[in-house]
This record gives sequence, C-alpha cells and structure tokens, in this order.
Amino acid sequence: AGLLILVGFQTRIAALLLAAFCIAAGFIGHYGQGDGDGMLAFLHQQMLMKDIAISGGFVALSMAGAGA
Repeated sequence: AGLLILVGFQTRIAALLLAAFCIAAGFIGHYGQGDGDGMLAFLHQQMLMKDIAISGGFVALSMAGAGA
C-alpha cells in the first residue's frame, strides 16, 4: 500500500487501508501495556497517540486524493 501511495495509483484506497492498519496495530501493540510501570505506560500511550496521528494523516490523504 505504501508503494501505491508513492506512485499515486489507487491512493485513496491505499491510504484508507494504511489508516486502518495503523489504528489496529496501535491498539494491538500499545493499548493497556505497562500497567505496573508508570513510565512504560506513558511510553505506550505516546506510541498509541503517534499511531492515531499517522492514521489521521492517511485519512486526510484519502480525502484529498493523489497530487493534492
């Protein structure tokens, strides 16, 4: 999907797929991790927010389309 975005082919579909992947990977990998350690929990929360922000960029790309 990343290569499709790079070359501009089916950009909207690829961006939505990558947005869904970022959300799913973020929640699977970071949600609820580090419950015993405050610093580790903070780190995982920051990584989850990063994944959500990246997916927001992919949603914006899917709305604008290629070449925008």
